[in-house]
Amino acid sequence: MIGRRGALGLLGGLAATALMPSGLAARASAMPPRLRPGDTVGLVAPASAVTLPAELDRAVHWISGMGLVPKLASHVGDQHGYLAGTDADRAADLDTMFADAEVRAIFAVRGGWGGARILPLLDWATIRANPKLLIGYSDTTALHMAIAARAGFATLHGPNAASRWDRASWESLWRIAFAGTAPVLGGAAAEDAAGRPARSLVPGVARGRLLGGNLTILSTMMGTGWLPDFDGAILFLEDINEEPYRIDRMLQQLQLAGVLDRLAGVVFGQCTRCSAGDADARTFTLDDVLGAHLAPLGIPVVTGFNSGHVRNQLCLPVNVPVELDAGARTLRMLEPAVA
Repeated sequence: MIGRRGALGLLGGLAATALMPSGLAARASAMPPRLRPGDTVGLVAPASAVTLPAELDRAVHWISGMGLVPKLASHVGDQHGYLAGTDADRAADLDTMFADAEVRAIFAVRGGWGGARILPLLDWATIRANPKLLIGYSDTTALHMAIAARAGFATLHGPNAASRWDRASWESLWRIAFAGTAPVLGGAAAEDAAGRPARSLVPGVARGRLLGGNLTILSTMMGTGWLPDFDGAILFLEDINEEPYRIDRMLQQLQLAGVLDRLAGVVFGQCTRCSAGDADARTFTLDDVLGAHLAPLGIPVVTGFNSGHVRNQLCLPVNVPVELDAGARTLRMLEPAVA
């Protein structure tokens, strides 16, 4: 876990009318700014409601411990059914944070469900004009993918503000967002530290822009027009509470949509509590499903990478060129995510 002292010590309109080319080459010329101690960052709840007071307190604690100054969005504590306020209010919070010159980056407090609902309501001209790192995971995948498609700058798939920011998570955030370096992520040493070995399903080396996130959210966005072009991409995926047959169904959806056949490589992260719900010997395991869908692609594939609904997950740079070495089970950034 990190504290303020430890963090500082390590530092030494409708989107249809705002459509940009969605190919991997359509990355914005402007990059998000790097973070510095004392910077103000926005805390938003773009999806599910923050129902426990301790959750928001925890988010403020972690962000302050990084040496940053948290700025709460106007509706971050609202509740509208299971959502963190109305769609219009959640979209307005995100627009406001992108437009606020004082705010250097934006953290999602939590995931859940609801990010996709606000995509048509966001002011994409303002977002494109003000590149900032959006940091979060799970449901935040919808925003990561839409920003990659419609704004073209990098974001970070990593813990939400109220998640645990353990050592691996914090150090990867610091290297990418504060130091502005292009680190190597993963590998044997990182696996040993996290206590979760990865597996080289298909060895080899591939390069491409890193795109992806939560498999459930990604699969629900197929055919919507809010996804970037996956041609030549390195796709990373993770999920939680999905039995193997559901993972099978969603990967089949990506296959039928033509996504899997266009990739340069695949990184499947942690699938937490994704084992079969019964002891039926006829049930496929998660490894069976991944092998059936990913091995025949003939491209480098790693499974069990340190990303997802787990402690010590790595921050992964979305829409940034990377090199996947499946044999070494590493992702090497080929350029920084921030200026």
